[in-house]
Amino acid sequence: MTTNETPKTPAKSPAKAPPGERIAKVLSRAGVASRREAERMIELGEVSVNGRVIDSPALNVTDKDRITVRGEPLAEAEPPRLWLYYKPEGLVTTASDEKGRATVFDNLPPELPRVMSVGRLDLNSEGLLLLTNDGELKRRLELPSTGWLRKYRVRIKGNPTDPDLEPLRRGITVEGERFQPMLVALDRIQGANAWLTVGLREGKNREIRRALSAIDLTVNRLIRISYGPFRLGDLEPGQVEEIKTKTLREQLGEDPIEKPVGTAQRKTRAPRPGTPSDKPRGAVRDADVNRDPARPSPVKASAKPTPRKTAATALKQLSDTWTKATTPKTKPKPKPADRPAAPRKPAGAVTRAPRNPPTRG
Repeated sequence: MTTNETPKTPAKSPAKAPPGERIAKVLSRAGVASRREAERMIELGEVSVNGRVIDSPALNVTDKDRITVRGEPLAEAEPPRLWLYYKPEGLVTTASDEKGRATVFDNLPPELPRVMSVGRLDLNSEGLLLLTNDGELKRRLELPSTGWLRKYRVRIKGNPTDPDLEPLRRGITVEGERFQPMLVALDRIQGANAWLTVGLREGKNREIRRALSAIDLTVNRLIRISYGPFRLGDLEPGQVEEIKTKTLREQLGEDPIEKPVGTAQRKTRAPRPGTPSDKPRGAVRDADVNRDPARPSPVKASAKPTPRKTAATALKQLSDTWTKATTPKTKPKPKPADRPAAPRKPAGAVTRAPRNPPTRG
């Protein structure tokens, strides 16, 4: 019997991804630039792999590949680090400015390595700016999915009332762009100005200034005081403070890299020859795991039950022990040495006194 069915061609297995990581991700992790900036550098022909200039970021590289950026070999990636920086007013948050204005990176302490900013602050804004040496950490902290609240102290011109700020709490649209609801609190009135505390979870360009301008309020000072769990604290303008690695990983929800000092691991001993179990000392037996905790442990048949002691028996033992401990020990009298027995005198014998010797006169 013949059929007209054509044999099915076997489905092709999906192609395996090449080993390694994308070149832009590697450059970003090494602190060269952000991933987007690294892709732009690749398109400009500033990156070479194994002596060949590449023009596309669609390339995976491994540790065996030789990467150079603008003729310089790529440095080994360092552990991710994070710094708190008090950005003064009047500095641009960019690596280079086409107008020749002073930048944040031109005014950092010389002992800092090459760093990138997490987000930006406007030219006329000041306060907390996060700096990192790791491009992946920068990208992670900037993602909207992080959901970290950013708080600002804002001084505005005018004396608004609390209801005047309600549009910001509901969310406002400015020039066709929708701003998410903000947390706004009226702190105090100071002369012709007022101080607000504003919190938001997104960082659109000049968002606070534009939103307040939409309700006829002008910002004349803006200070960022926190970025998620990181706070400005007592930093002065221009000062830098590094976050400890352990604290950073805890805030990111990761396990600490280093073990606590003084923590020693218990060594596992090999079982003795002839032992029925090869489990180390302290291991939990399967019977103990499956046993009902409400039921007592089974007693071996060969084990003899220990007789219970009554109160009278225990008291008598205690009294005997005390008497024995307090009774002074006496030394035994030495036995007299054996002497020969004296001869017996016959019955009726008279004992005479010895005569005195005659004296010569």
